[in-house]
Amino acid sequence: MLGMGEVLVGSEEIREKVREMGERITEDYAGERLLLVGILRGAVVVLSDLMRCVELPCDIDFMDISSYGSGTSSSGVVRILKDLEEDVAGRHVLIVEDIIDTGLTLSYLKRSLLARKPASLEICTLLTKPSRRQVDLEIKYVGFEVPDVFVVGYGIDYAGSYRNLPEIRALEPEAARA
Repeated sequence: MLGMGEVLVGSEEIREKVREMGERITEDYAGERLLLVGILRGAVVVLSDLMRCVELPCDIDFMDISSYGSGTSSSGVVRILKDLEEDVAGRHVLIVEDIIDTGLTLSYLKRSLLARKPASLEICTLLTKPSRRQVDLEIKYVGFEVPDVFVVGYGIDYAGSYRNLPEIRALEPEAARA
């Protein structure tokens, strides 16, 4: 059984960082129309907050990709459960993710989308765990680096729960709390 751990990133910190990332994206893509691609379901919260901070015309689309199932570690098998509806050819595409752990899922996704010939393709993530990275992955916009613990909140779940927390918390075994 798992229990709530310490707050790693507070809601005010998240709000400020998302605003900063939105400003950078606005500057970097000035004069362009941007396609924001949210990775379901975790990135819904960060995508909705981020797009309100981007002062450019932008479209949104979603992909549903799974490598976790209901566990706390990646299975290593990437499955596309829902593909994009928008054509990315010739478009400036920004993948928006909640957290990047091993990088295997995003590496696979990036290769898949590059094959569709976008004008540009970059990655934005709220959280990163570089200590767990298994592949070299360039991430242009990073909110926060977190330690190698399982986290929940602000869209990130454990078996479908905890997405609604306004902050990022560690999730730990109940036995460790005793």
